Amino acid sequence: MKRLSTGLADLDMILGGGLLPGSTVVLAGPPGSGKTILAQQICFAKATAEHKAVYYTTLSEPHSKLVEHLRGFPFFEPGALGSRVEYVHLGDLLRDTAVDLLAPMIDEVVRKSLDDEPVLIVIDSTKMLRDFVDGGTLRMALYDLTSRVAHSGAVLLLLGEYTAEEMQTGVEFAVADGIVHLSQQSREPVDRRTLRVVKMRGTTHLSGAHTVQITANGFEVYPRVESFLPDDVPPNGGLVPSGLPGLDALMGGGIPHADATLVLGPSGVGKTIGCLNFLAEGLARGERCLFITFQDTVDQLVDMAGNFGWDFAAARDSGQLVISHVPVGRLELDVVAAVIRHRLAEGRTNRIVIDSLAEMAHAAREAERFPAYLRSLLGVVRAAGSSLWVSSETRTFGPMEEPLVGLMFLFHNVIQIRYAEHCAEIGRLLNVLKMRNSSHDNGIHTCHITERGVTVGDRLTEVDGMLGWSVLRHCTPPSGAPADGMDSR
Repeated sequence: MKRLSTGLADLDMILGGGLLPGSTVVLAGPPGSGKTILAQQICFAKATAEHKAVYYTTLSEPHSKLVEHLRGFPFFEPGALGSRVEYVHLGDLLRDTAVDLLAPMIDEVVRKSLDDEPVLIVIDSTKMLRDFVDGGTLRMALYDLTSRVAHSGAVLLLLGEYTAEEMQTGVEFAVADGIVHLSQQSREPVDRRTLRVVKMRGTTHLSGAHTVQITANGFEVYPRVESFLPDDVPPNGGLVPSGLPGLDALMGGGIPHADATLVLGPSGVGKTIGCLNFLAEGLARGERCLFITFQDTVDQLVDMAGNFGWDFAAARDSGQLVISHVPVGRLELDVVAAVIRHRLAEGRTNRIVIDSLAEMAHAAREAERFPAYLRSLLGVVRAAGSSLWVSSETRTFGPMEEPLVGLMFLFHNVIQIRYAEHCAEIGRLLNVLKMRNSSHDNGIHTCHITERGVTVGDRLTEVDGMLGWSVLRHCTPPSGAPADGMDSR
């Protein structure tokens, strides 16, 4: 059976393809969770002149307020009011003095569903009906309503501010074909909204709590990446050049195709510039690339790349490069995954960069979930045949700590860049910590920031403190140190 799309592709995915015609779905959640905005957004997205959407209000907000609150959203069309989206107030019918207080309301909704053949009917809110009748009467009324409306083929959407306890025992949920629960958790600096499909008859929906944001564009939902089961990793496609001069020689010729590479290092050591190296190489080869950043803005990264002679602006204009800046204050794990999924869905994306992973894990404030999330995210990227380059912050002073304890096994390649004391100067050293199923150079090499970005230099033979508690030291300044004095980030 053809399903009714909600107008939100990711929500349709969560619901298992959309809403079944003739079904009754309860949209539950506390005040401010987004129920009314979502319901009206679906109305404006799917209503047509032939099959309109009817939005019934009981004793909640007056229509003037509902419409006024919609004017700032791009999905709102003033010209659709009445002709495609019709608002009907049920308050007068509910004030009827007849014995069966709900009968006039039910007759009105059923008549409308049969006469006008709407694609969607919304009642906001059904919980308020509990104030007029007892539980037994409400059960019979809702059964009568849902069974009669089902014959029209319209989707019946029931909204209410139900608690978790009410969802367990409420008669509304017993007659519903689907239950979608919106929730809101208070946390700093930004509260978090989520959507969970409790049940959806006749379909296989995505389980778990999915991130929701209400933005200037309206209601937006981001499926949790753990719900996806990626296909097998594509066959080996050879080696991928890293773009960092001197590094590929240490890695047996390059990075294995569709591998995930983690670059560890303290602040300022050159991780972001190394990310630019990696993307610049891909762009020079005509590959499609994606850069996800949490600190540097798009303009800052374009300017930074320009300092090394890489024209990222032209690559962005042509669509070859997408730079997605997700501010730390609004960072959600599911949002990051959605950026990657959507880019992959648009076509083959050869290189993906995330700068940086430790920052993402800290800002998202979901420590318990993060291992499963990261495993699933890497699986999605690998299954698409993309090469992933991820930076992650380590401590600048003191002993080297492992920022991703118990998770580094997920990355097939791990590169470390560290500060080191060279007599009276501070330099940089690079080494390849691991490459799964590949031979690599185990030595420690000098590392510089030059006009070519991050470059790898000579191998050193006299370094101490590598795995100990002291800072790395080298008794003789390394040869080939840059003379231009360029700094790194």
